[in-house]
Amino acid sequence: MTNPPTGDPTDPSGGPSDDGPLDPSGGVPEPGPVTLGEARRILAGLLPHIHNLIALRADFAELQADLAADGTSPLGGLAEAKSLEARLFATVEHLAAHGAQVKGFAPVLLDFLGERDGRPVLWCWLEGDPDIYWYHRQDAGFAARRPV
Repeated sequence: MTNPPTGDPTDPSGGPSDDGPLDPSGGVPEPGPVTLGEARRILAGLLPHIHNLIALRADFAELQADLAADGTSPLGGLAEAKSLEARLFATVEHLAAHGAQVKGFAPVLLDFLGERDGRPVLWCWLEGDPDIYWYHRQDAGFAARRPV
């Protein structure tokens, strides 16, 4: 699991860290359970935003690395880093507002609350997957992923 970038171009990690979940909801109520078909439709509608998030993430990581190395970047300076960070968070908030639980940032990992055999589950999508092919019990986490 990963945290969003810090926004500090002098961050020695040069990019996002891997030490905790991303919680962008900002108090947005979590929607109720959705079927696998509904989760897939939601994901399809969010894909343009996810692709934008991935592009922003790459720009932000490169900008951070450049600024940390020599203080200059073809992508801009500190103001551009702050702008990219704000755009990243706005995109993550958009995903959350549409029912996606953003569990990872690099790679993007999304969960959608669902139910299977009367038990709460999370329909699980990982960056690079063309569709939702996995689920896991809500109480068991990513390590318990199973094919749908």
